[in-house]
Amino acid sequence: MKPPIARPVLIIHGGAGGAFQDQRRLRRVRKTIRRILNLGYQKLSETNAVDAVTYVVRLLEDDPDFNAGTGSMLQEDGRARLSASVMDGSRMRFAAVINIEKIKNPVLVAQALLEEKSRVLAGNGAFRFAQKIGFKAQDTRTSRAIERWKKWKRGTRQGSDTVGACALDPFGHLAAATSSGGRGFEFPGRVSDSGMPIANFADDKCAISATGNGEEIIDEGLAVRIAQRLRDGLPIRKAFQRTFRELRVRKRSIGAIGLDRNGNVAQAKTTAILIHGWRKGKRRTIF
Repeated sequence: MKPPIARPVLIIHGGAGGAFQDQRRLRRVRKTIRRILNLGYQKLSETNAVDAVTYVVRLLEDDPDFNAGTGSMLQEDGRARLSASVMDGSRMRFAAVINIEKIKNPVLVAQALLEEKSRVLAGNGAFRFAQKIGFKAQDTRTSRAIERWKKWKRGTRQGSDTVGACALDPFGHLAAATSSGGRGFEFPGRVSDSGMPIANFADDKCAISATGNGEEIIDEGLAVRIAQRLRDGLPIRKAFQRTFRELRVRKRSIGAIGLDRNGNVAQAKTTAILIHGWRKGKRRTIF
């Protein structure tokens, strides 16, 4: 086995959006981010970047405070359609599930698809594949998600957002994973950016996970655009800064996290808040 060549780095996010009205929930979410960051970093020190980011996003999917997996936002017809993707930077390989229903952890299905010939599956096809490899059908809707959907029907709009993680493992490999329940109360079947490389990208130079207004992330080709700026020679922080200056001019509502192969982390937002944290060795920060 090759000896480690890099210090592991992990950065995770719980979504971008407007300021929290419920300060108790904000404190709870930050506490959860800290806990999952520490668990994920331990995992990263023992395994590879792909397994680590998938593990982190699975934990975020399991927490109904986040809009991914259990407790996700519901579409206009009251059904939860989830999207998630994983990208292995060392192989430049992407996999995703889009609008999968009744699967608790779509990110695990996306990870399994990394080894398949058809690596992006949607709707019933994604569900059938998940069942084929052993996943059990489970209603991911919670009473809080249903009540939130009822408020949407009455005209009360309250958004929630995507989760994601980027990692550099001890062998210098990068990976990213992103998962979302969508925008909430959208037209049934609307496709989330979280199932596309423009929101979840990794190669041999960087890993990026985006969050915010999905249509705007798609319009901007966000994660791939930032990654190309690194390939053109910009340091990751300058690549983020330049890109987000352009997003502010166009009044976009977007946030993103990322890191490069040297372990430098970056984040930026045009929204009021981007819940995130990163860890490198004993150094850690929660925002």
